[in-house]
Amino acid sequence: MASTLPQPLKWVLLAAVTGVTVFGILTIGPRAEVVAQERSPVVDVRTADAQMNAAIARARDTLPTFWASYDAPKPIETGHSLKVRFPTRKGAEHIWMAEVKKLPNGTYSGVFANEPRDLPGKRAGDLVEFAQTDISDWMFMLNGKIVGGETIKPLLKSMPRADADALRARMEQP
Repeated sequence: MASTLPQPLKWVLLAAVTGVTVFGILTIGPRAEVVAQERSPVVDVRTADAQMNAAIARARDTLPTFWASYDAPKPIETGHSLKVRFPTRKGAEHIWMAEVKKLPNGTYSGVFANEPRDLPGKRAGDLVEFAQTDISDWMFMLNGKIVGGETIKPLLKSMPRADADALRARMEQP
């Protein structure tokens, strides 16, 4: 796909990583809802980015951890969110979803936690359906610390040091 284009196809990943994740998660604490940002920063990552592809693979491999907490959350586990890949005319956009629900037909639904950039007619807060194969990351809060969020980790090196250090301090392993 990307190899047939003059320049590598870019994925639009981690919409609002610095907006929702850095600003939102660092300031909202352990709340169940995810705050949508109207003008969330977008981070472009090449489809061939080995670190990001490895992070997506780790997130998918550990998805059972998310579902176990989602199905039977402890009182200290809140804010269950999934990052989902949506096809666009330029490739794909990965967006965090809030209010995730399992549907009887085996698919899932959720609302955009931030403003989509390349999905015409879609807005933050819109309800959409998706398949498990479209999930590229997951996270929830455990006592105010982020569990999951594998696709956030490769971006830490490109953030201002103070922001990256603050975010690292908020991350936890399950």
